[in-house]
Amino acid sequence: MTFIAPRVADEKDWLQGETGPWELIIGLEVHAQVASIAKLFSGAPTAFGAEPNTQVALVDAGLPGMLPVVNKYCVEQAVRTGLGLNAQINKFSRFDRKNYFYVDLPQGYQISQFEHPVVGEGEIEIVPEGGEPVTVGIERLHLEQDAGKSIHDLSPDETYVDLNRSGVALMEIVSKPDMRSAAEASAYVDALRQIVRALGTCDGDMEKGNLRADVNVSVRKPGGELGTRCEIKNVNSLRFIRQAIGYEARRHIEILEAGGEIDQETRLYDTVKGETRTMRSKEDAHDYRYFPDPDLLPLELSDDFIDRIKADLPELPAARKARFVEQFRLPDYDAGVLTSDKATGDYFEIVAQKRDPKSASNWMMGELFGRLNADEIGIEDSPVSADALGGLIDRIADKTISGKIAKDVFSKMFEGEGTADEIIERDGLKQVTDMGAIEAMVDEVIAANRDQAEKAKDNPKLVGFFVGQVMKKSQGKANPQAVNELLRSKLGL
Repeated sequence: MTFIAPRVADEKDWLQGETGPWELIIGLEVHAQVASIAKLFSGAPTAFGAEPNTQVALVDAGLPGMLPVVNKYCVEQAVRTGLGLNAQINKFSRFDRKNYFYVDLPQGYQISQFEHPVVGEGEIEIVPEGGEPVTVGIERLHLEQDAGKSIHDLSPDETYVDLNRSGVALMEIVSKPDMRSAAEASAYVDALRQIVRALGTCDGDMEKGNLRADVNVSVRKPGGELGTRCEIKNVNSLRFIRQAIGYEARRHIEILEAGGEIDQETRLYDTVKGETRTMRSKEDAHDYRYFPDPDLLPLELSDDFIDRIKADLPELPAARKARFVEQFRLPDYDAGVLTSDKATGDYFEIVAQKRDPKSASNWMMGELFGRLNADEIGIEDSPVSADALGGLIDRIADKTISGKIAKDVFSKMFEGEGTADEIIERDGLKQVTDMGAIEAMVDEVIAANRDQAEKAKDNPKLVGFFVGQVMKKSQGKANPQAVNELLRSKLGL
């Protein structure tokens, strides 16, 4: 699977120290919230934005005697994601207790998976824009429950706790340390986001924290031994991932070149100051005292269970992009944009049906995306449906309206004023194709601009002036091609 990510700044400056070049080593632990209406071990809902502590079952609150029950659907979603990552699905897996204390972790431990995850090794291929393909190995994908949320800014003396997220199912996708630049790390997270959204296993909404990354960064001299790594917790945008890596790489290099040592620790990225800061010393696995959860039996998956999920997998972004290039003859860039999420790809396929695919692509990536972005609307909620946009493109193709008028029609469609046909008919926007009427307007414009007409014989570029005057006279309704041809003939060009 191959994905294209946005371009980022040249990173060579980050890695050039006074003692020479350094190599950056990056591994990522991406937490993806499972798309499920219930939590991993309880039936409590998972809707975003609910009032604090209104989506909490007794087991989520860690009350004595409450027993967790595995949500089968969450297991299916994890397996589906593993298959989308070309990863090994482990028929035997087990839940463990990861012991640590947070005030928003009421049980005093997190139910996770350690030695026996549900998904084993896999890989995806990424292509940072302007770079070469890179294969990133997947170490594992395991299921775990999320903790609650501590709120520190409601009182100067107290910390408030919201347990709505406590017990929400997470897939932790752990990469191998195969990335060597912030651009690759960004491309990798974007690739994962595209995959889980296409699979329907996570909505990939980074703003809501439904997909976030712990970024492990270290530096070394090229070809040398691996350096001490630091983990940057809970980074929730591609831009912040790149910025955090850049800052941390420079910090490591400066410390090492000054003769210091890197402390293995967990850090936070301050998006306002653009820097990382210490959160806590980095724990190792033995610090958490993992042991099998005595309240949960191991998961044992049958071949039939796995095969049923595999048979139901949708077309993934990389395969869809390749098909768009081959079937619709789109440029790589267009195909990458249009397959960045399932809804966009579905919309395009409707618009492009029995129409020129490049016209469909241009209208979507130009007028449609421009308005959706300006109004902060997702394509699923577009006021202009795919069929409606296709109808507008049809009116351009059959020369009912010009491309310029079509933009005005689209704007009115977006504002809910009707379909393209209704707006064209109501506002009298049909293109003038009567050659006699067009010729009369051309003659009037030439007669009114005799001096310019004489100069046009020596300066053919002046034809643009006359085209503009005719189009203005026709209120934009004259067929531009017919206008151009008549003018060139009458001006002797």
